[in-house]
Amino acid sequence: MDTWIWVVIIVVLLAIAVAAFVSARKKKSQGLQERFGPEYDRTITESGGRRQAESELAEREKRRSELDIRPLDPASQERYVTAWTEAQARFVDDPSKALSEADTLVQTVMMERGYPVDNFDQRASDISVDHPQVVEDYRAAHGISLANEHGQASTEDMRQAMVHYRSLFAELLEIRDDDRTG
Repeated sequence: MDTWIWVVIIVVLLAIAVAAFVSARKKKSQGLQERFGPEYDRTITESGGRRQAESELAEREKRRSELDIRPLDPASQERYVTAWTEAQARFVDDPSKALSEADTLVQTVMMERGYPVDNFDQRASDISVDHPQVVEDYRAAHGISLANEHGQASTEDMRQAMVHYRSLFAELLEIRDDDRTG
């Protein structure tokens, strides 16, 4: 065969390989974007680029797959719903204490479900895999809780934090919208 035929064959094979690689990367990116929703965009912004963000999100998925996350039994669910209702009721008289209880309650539920709770950033990363739509609520609530500990949160801030915590709480308890209390 002539040399030019070999060159054409090699160029065609390289073009096919590049197209397959680009297609696979695009499919992976779309999958992560669909899976993580707004968390995908936030991670890109925070990590400084798509490649780094996608690597981080893939690592989160890998870490999450190694955790033994389990649903709550109905008795635990009921107990936590009652505790949440009590914390919400306490908000009227003592918003700061109610917010602290909400934070503790969310961590307790996470722990019982099997999520590690030692470090907030790791908790948020782990939660983002299963609950990407509410992880930003969790971050906001936690930030307000920290501000509250330093006396820097208004009652309205604390009310908003309770709303944020409730969105994650409902997800963790696997409560449908029509089952939510308060």
